[in-house]
Amino acid sequence: MVSTNAKLTEFVTRMKEIAAANLESIILYGSAARGNFRPDHSDLNLLCVLGALTTEELGRVAPVVKWWRTEQREPVPLFFTAEELHMAADVFSIEFLDIKASRRVLFGADIAANIVVPMNLHRVQVERDLRTTVLKLRGQYLRAPGNKDELAPVLRKSFSGVLVLLRHTLIVFGEEPPVEARGVIARAAALTRSHAAAFDAALELHESGELRGEIILIYGAYLKALEQVIRALDQHMPKREWRRVEAANS
Repeated sequence: MVSTNAKLTEFVTRMKEIAAANLESIILYGSAARGNFRPDHSDLNLLCVLGALTTEELGRVAPVVKWWRTEQREPVPLFFTAEELHMAADVFSIEFLDIKASRRVLFGADIAANIVVPMNLHRVQVERDLRTTVLKLRGQYLRAPGNKDELAPVLRKSFSGVLVLLRHTLIVFGEEPPVEARGVIARAAALTRSHAAAFDAALELHESGELRGEIILIYGAYLKALEQVIRALDQHMPKREWRRVEAANS
């Protein structure tokens, strides 16, 4: 099996050869940069900064991305220009905050260092993404109520994103998230008064692929725990600005 460092080195080499002077930076972020990377369960997340992102330039690097996605089985990297990175920090606050907090520059300049993330909008994105996750999970259940074969993969696939949102819930509460997943779950559950066991069951499914228990109970507890996190987040930092506008117009 090819080592993580060897995979990253090969990606950088291929990008340098094919993108040439248009390539400004390649940054590794996520669990591999935080120090809790697990080859069997974690992805290698990359940010590629190019001088131009025309269709011609995208077509030029497409073979490298295809190799990375199909042969290395890694997610497609994020592609930005340096200008876009700074302009998009308000709408991708979760992603960019993660990049700023834990990153390793593989090539070029540390372009992410000077990104300013607006934390008021970060709090809004965390709640929006949590609510979107709950809506999707409800929709999936409606399609196959009580069907373990269909719902267990949904639960398993959702957890990596939920773990990110639990980490960012802790950030909204002004805390530094633990590195390990179980630490994040325990602290988020304590702060929001949600049921840690519901998230632990999803984590176990995510890691082992095995569902231990009744799908209806596990899925229901997972939804209820997420709903409580949303409730606690909204109560901790209510949207006062919107309420003032509403009061002024009434």
